[in-house]
Amino acid sequence: MQSPSHPLEPFFHQAVRNSYEGALGLHDPEVTSYIARLLCEFSESDKLYKLRDEMGRPVAELRRMFEAADPVNGTAASFDAERSMRKHIGDYSMFVAGMYPEAVEPWRRNRRHHPSLDELIAAGKESYYIVSQFNLFEYEQEAPLFARLSDGFERCIFGLTMVRDELGRRKPLMLAPGNN
Repeated sequence: MQSPSHPLEPFFHQAVRNSYEGALGLHDPEVTSYIARLLCEFSESDKLYKLRDEMGRPVAELRRMFEAADPVNGTAASFDAERSMRKHIGDYSMFVAGMYPEAVEPWRRNRRHHPSLDELIAAGKESYYIVSQFNLFEYEQEAPLFARLSDGFERCIFGLTMVRDELGRRKPLMLAPGNN
């Protein structure tokens, strides 16, 4: 096993494994590791909206993310760029649906083009499916993982919701007075 690349990875890996394997019965180490790394990546706020428009501003709307990922009519400069953007759309959709379900509540969707849960699921599944179709050369090894993420998208969201709930139940670590 490779060493963690992010200081939170062991923490998130354990939380994801507890929910995915323990509660859901999903025994797929590749999926577990991928989701843990996804949580690490999005723990840094600038990574959630890493797609940029022509002016360099973050793209925060799902519709505009799809437009940007189009290699023919959008801003994706190549099919590799499309794959990268589609991977991000899948990651974004899974993260928001699983970790921030309040973001898809009906009252919020009417403001600033927030997608519904059904839209996030469709976007994530489609995007991961497209990423899985990049199955040659340097992407050959990763393609099956993205096919499984696409097929099990709803289950992965449910697992992330359990991770979120578990993290919410944990008491914050506090130093005793005078020990800081």
